[in-house]
Amino acid sequence: MGSRTPGHPEYRLTTGVETTTGPLGQGVANSVGMAMASKWLAERFNRPGFGLFDYNVYAIAGDGCMMEGISGEAASLAGHLKLGNLCWIYDSNKITIEGKTDLAFSEDVGKRFEAYGWNVVHVEDANNLGQIEEALQAFQQTKDRPTLIIVPSHIGWGAPHKQDTHGAHGEPLGEEEIKLTKRGYGWPEEAKFLVPDGVRELFQKGLGERGRALRDAWQSQFAKYKSEHPQLAAEIEQMQRRELPAGWNKDLPAFPADPKGKATRDTSGVVLNAIAKNVPWLIGGAADLAPSTKTKLTFDGAGAFQAASYGGRNLHFGVREHAMGAIVNGLAVSKLRAYGSTFLVFSDYMRNTLRLASIMEIPSIFIYTHDSIGVGEDGPTHQPIEHLPSLRAIPGLITLRPGDANEVLEAWKFIMPLKHEPVALILTRQALPTLDRTKYASAEGLHRGAYVLADAPGGKPDVLLLATGSEVSLAVTAYDKLASEGIHARVVSVPSWEIFEHYCAKHLEYREQVLPSAVTARVAIEMASTFGWERYVGAGGTTIGMHSFGASAPLPELQKKFGFTADAIVAAAKAQRARVAGK
Repeated sequence: MGSRTPGHPEYRLTTGVETTTGPLGQGVANSVGMAMASKWLAERFNRPGFGLFDYNVYAIAGDGCMMEGISGEAASLAGHLKLGNLCWIYDSNKITIEGKTDLAFSEDVGKRFEAYGWNVVHVEDANNLGQIEEALQAFQQTKDRPTLIIVPSHIGWGAPHKQDTHGAHGEPLGEEEIKLTKRGYGWPEEAKFLVPDGVRELFQKGLGERGRALRDAWQSQFAKYKSEHPQLAAEIEQMQRRELPAGWNKDLPAFPADPKGKATRDTSGVVLNAIAKNVPWLIGGAADLAPSTKTKLTFDGAGAFQAASYGGRNLHFGVREHAMGAIVNGLAVSKLRAYGSTFLVFSDYMRNTLRLASIMEIPSIFIYTHDSIGVGEDGPTHQPIEHLPSLRAIPGLITLRPGDANEVLEAWKFIMPLKHEPVALILTRQALPTLDRTKYASAEGLHRGAYVLADAPGGKPDVLLLATGSEVSLAVTAYDKLASEGIHARVVSVPSWEIFEHYCAKHLEYREQVLPSAVTARVAIEMASTFGWERYVGAGGTTIGMHSFGASAPLPELQKKFGFTADAIVAAAKAQRARVAGK
């Protein structure tokens, strides 16, 4: 507990750990994002006489990493981008937990990487430091493509009974085997955690002094750079502190009331472009879906990040959702403000990257569109049902599902200042009405996670209607119908459970203000699995949600079939009132 060297080293906890790994392939995919960041930073900030950003990125991988699909996705993109500053060192000991890798793995990894466009270098002996040095020099001399160094090794080297066995992989060697191994090394058999005299001094003389000299030289160079290029230097300092430049929000649009409205993916694209113009290090893209997710930066000079133009702001990840997420995390730990986007149903491919962003407490932005059965004729394979509750289950991840254009605007205003929280921004394909904010509460309520959008006379509701995203406008319509029948409802827009819970933890009275405990007649509406809504509607409340997968049909037909209509909400509200009255 509290160790600085846990089983899987974690970013932020241990000096020198540059990303949290663990799930195989995540770290090497992160390294692609880091190498991309190095290239982008060099294009943005380097000037004649000032090579501030010229670093290489090294990652060590094992056989399991080479089997994972995410590694192939990331390597393919790295080869396409000709990232000559990226080197993977493949420790090939041909052992996994079940046994020898030839149980399930017999391909020629080197040829696969050559096909990806990588330079492949083979080392014959992991203990031959001269060969390893030559391989690293070959990488440093290769500027037009990434390099894979394949190093055959022996797991448990020197253990007389467990070398080259899976017993050295997934379990301790054991006291007796450790003693025998130490005996073979000529090492004191009873010593534990022994650091011989001279080792610390050797590191201090080598890595310590060399690292200090390099850091001092960089700092000295940056001081001169700061005097000659003050604006660029200020950007670097703001970026490193995860701060926003002055005027980052000066071009934000306004969205007047509009009963027809727009899809929240469309309004998000407008807001994203307005912000990105004034935050130079906000970059990102989509897994081949930018025309659908509306995440392309279209202003003059945005450009595309490609092998011949590393300063571009639009990233093309190809159909590689898993690698995209890990690359975004690699960009984020490099202090760029990075986003990736795809359809919500494909967030399933990204579970490890989402939870690692949360574990690392980095502000990666994941934009998910086509958020419900509103996808319509695309059918149940593309209609996300269980995805919202599954994202809400990830500790530290903020899930945000805005209900109209102005909630989208406020969502981005909330997202951009974040320094430690990743966000999943959930957006619609179908158009939503832009609510008249002179009639309803300000969308700034989004910053509290949930807020009273429309209230009963005197603030004394008979029934609460809670909704997120596209269902908010349905709740508003039901509110008006109930009012015409003399039933006093309150509409609560709940764009983010996480923000709401965090706000309530700091403002203990707020929950009661929004969700008064005396009002137990409650209806929640969300085109997703109902899982979790009981925390807000209580044991007796009703949730209108999905209890099965969707179907292929036009949206109006789907809404009628699955109960997402104003009339269905009115009926549920009346049933709730009757239930409470019958007590």
